[in-house]
Amino acid sequence: MKHAHQANAFSIPVRVYYEDTDAGGVVYHANYLNFFERCRTEWLRSLGHDQSRLARDHGIVLVVGSVTVRYLKPARLDDALTVALEVEKLGRAHAVFRQQVRRGDEELATGTVDIVCVDPEKMKATAIPDWLRQKMESLQ
Repeated sequence: MKHAHQANAFSIPVRVYYEDTDAGGVVYHANYLNFFERCRTEWLRSLGHDQSRLARDHGIVLVVGSVTVRYLKPARLDDALTVALEVEKLGRAHAVFRQQVRRGDEELATGTVDIVCVDPEKMKATAIPDWLRQKMESLQ
């Protein structure tokens, strides 16, 4: 994993495979959400956690509350992309991630993903644990 253009952003490389494209040979719009998810998942892994460990060890799951995406330019088969994230806003039980997909210096898609920290037993919002909040604050 490497950091993106901004020092406080986390990013991962993603290669576009045939399965990611539509009949026109460009990345299908919904697959950008998969790229965003992979980036958030790898960020958590870089902290030594994954979704199953969060649920098992900390009694929380991180769920998507809402998403907005703006598609600027198409990504195509075999493109080498960079998918990045930053924390735009941090609340008691949720965080808004600003995410982007780039091909080199060219911005292809941007989005915001509102993530809610949830108690999996009650399926209700719960406070983000302090250790995770500190990591999110470092991405602001």
